[in-house]
Amino acid sequence: MNENIETYKNVPKGELDDRMKRFMSAMDKTYPDWGMCAVVGAVNMYYLTGTIQDGTLLIERGKSATLWVRRSYDRAVLESEFQDIRRMGSFRDVAPNYKSIPETLYLDMSEANMQWYRFLTKYMPFKKTLPVDAILLKTRSVKSQYEIKRMRKAGGAVSRLLREEAPLLMREDMSEVDLGAELFSLFLRNGHHGITRFSMHNVDPLLGHVGFGESTFYPSVFNGASGQVGLCPAAPVLGNRQIKLKHGDLVYIDVVFGVEGYNSDKTQVYSFGKRQSAYVEDVYRHCIELEKLAVSMLRPGTKPSEIYNAVLKVVQPKLRECFMGAAGRTVPFLGHGTGLYVDEWPVITNGFDDPLECGMTIAIEPKFGIEGVGIVGSENTYLITEQGAECMTGGIEEIILCPV
Repeated sequence: MNENIETYKNVPKGELDDRMKRFMSAMDKTYPDWGMCAVVGAVNMYYLTGTIQDGTLLIERGKSATLWVRRSYDRAVLESEFQDIRRMGSFRDVAPNYKSIPETLYLDMSEANMQWYRFLTKYMPFKKTLPVDAILLKTRSVKSQYEIKRMRKAGGAVSRLLREEAPLLMREDMSEVDLGAELFSLFLRNGHHGITRFSMHNVDPLLGHVGFGESTFYPSVFNGASGQVGLCPAAPVLGNRQIKLKHGDLVYIDVVFGVEGYNSDKTQVYSFGKRQSAYVEDVYRHCIELEKLAVSMLRPGTKPSEIYNAVLKVVQPKLRECFMGAAGRTVPFLGHGTGLYVDEWPVITNGFDDPLECGMTIAIEPKFGIEGVGIVGSENTYLITEQGAECMTGGIEEIILCPV
């Protein structure tokens, strides 16, 4: 192996064992009679085994779990401390290892596809499936110290880079793509793991949203307050080549920094060459007020819906139609969990009533769309502790003035 290749320590066996134990305990509570569960999604597979492979994790109630790997078995053995990893060519090889096939397969259904299921049931004839997606989401939502360490590292890096380095990248007439590419390169050089994972289907952002002025109003399939034109309809990412930075523009950067799989989410806005108007500054200060109110309620036992409705009540009436997006295209949430996916449980929205727990990591992002200006807002990622919320991404910044 090339000695210059950067390597990381494997996820410890004790960490994997604890995750599996918590997941199986949650399965027992939700589905007392479950017999077999299959996990095929990349993130769920990584969470439970420490590796991502072309294969299937099969878990039997009361027995051990097995990771069946088509490719690459050798890599899986190198990078995973999971106790039982076996080769497979197809499910023809897997089926003889299970003496009885239960009627119901419990499955991360949002990740599986029909072709995979057809190949599976050719040799393992399950009659029906039931979902375990919510159980996996809830299990992943409470982070261990191992996970929190990586998120703190990611949060510290994105805070420093957006505060100290990003303003120095900006120059007049550069395109959104220029800034996005330079920012992505900067992130990679400072430890970013190089990929941004969302659980939302058909969302593949390279970095996040980087936009100048009202380009952040552009309609987007991304379920967030902002949008971006992107490179083309086939690749709505990174920014747009034709949109150039001008004196006085508001620059909006909503990006994710990841370390060893774990993401911290932060938004920072800048003013290029001169301060924004007093009105824009006032709207931004209102965002800070709303974020502080939400953060004061990030405590174990609080319902996310209570936070959302408390914040909604104090949004200034004149700004309500553009709260969390451009007028007519807003989103009905204030924040979201983050971790292996950028968009995790819980969601800070009306109707989400499962109480918060210690160890959850949540991004709070109050934003407003101002006509003629663009999206104005803040966002930071917080860890919930017994004492309250710990900011992992450096805290609330002012609108940063960038020199010409």
